[in-house]
Amino acid sequence: MKNLLLYLTTVLIWGSTWLAIKFQLGETDPVLSVAYRFTLASLLLLGFSKLRGLNLRFSPRQHLLIALQGVLLFSINYLLVYLAELHLTSGLVAVVFSTLVFMNIFMGALLLGTPVRWNVVLGGALGLIGVALVFFPELRDYSLQDKGIAGLLLSFVSTLLASLGNITAARNQRSGLPVVQTNAYGMGYGAIAMYAYAVIAGVPFSFSVAPAYLGSLIYLAIFGSMIAFGAYLTLLGRIGADRAAYTSLLFPLVALGISTLFEGYAWNSSAILGVMLVIAGNLLILSWKRLKTYDTPKKLNRLTKQITLNNKAI
Repeated sequence: MKNLLLYLTTVLIWGSTWLAIKFQLGETDPVLSVAYRFTLASLLLLGFSKLRGLNLRFSPRQHLLIALQGVLLFSINYLLVYLAELHLTSGLVAVVFSTLVFMNIFMGALLLGTPVRWNVVLGGALGLIGVALVFFPELRDYSLQDKGIAGLLLSFVSTLLASLGNITAARNQRSGLPVVQTNAYGMGYGAIAMYAYAVIAGVPFSFSVAPAYLGSLIYLAIFGSMIAFGAYLTLLGRIGADRAAYTSLLFPLVALGISTLFEGYAWNSSAILGVMLVIAGNLLILSWKRLKTYDTPKKLNRLTKQITLNNKAI
């Protein structure tokens, strides 16, 4: 039941952040919007960790691993998504990002030795086809002209970096690094990377005080970053990076549901068929009987002992 709650939390929150991100585009440069978002999230998580008495002391090597996770997962990939949406519709970006399932399968097998589960491959294929059908009108109208190819490449690179961030997070959890504190520092490192890029690229520093911008920033920092990333990365450690990545196929559907309520999105037969395929793929990958940790009891015992030893060493 806990895994199901983590799964639903991730999907529902990230499904709503696509709308919130729209209010971040405009007056403030995307680089700074990403930096502000993760600066606020990092400070709040550090404060939460301090109040809860959680351990915040880590070795230099552990900080390097946390920084790697932060740069991959909380900075560059988000910047590339913002830049991609300057050339592509959000629907096309969502379709490309849905390939995260397959990237996680491949990267997990290559870098972590995670076995390839064919129900995940087949379910991911059904889901990807479904998402493509949902956004078929945008795919049909897509053109490589007018910087369309640039937007496509930015989306794919962003997804690849996100996948590497997923695998780094899974590796960090296996080594005993806790999710909350790792996210607290990692988001801070990601924000620092964005500030550094802004300085090097000569981006003029600005901050919008418009209510829509401030409201969306707070929402993205607290819900989209602190809560959703905490839920997703905890889920990733429990069921594996490949199955956790299926959330990337579901939250675009939540976004469309919100768009139906507030923006008058009109559903068609292609979109309805696509939703059915996404749901079918989800059931194939995550039948609730299978929604459990992927480690065997022996592996879990070894991991528990390793975490205990790491905490003592810290």
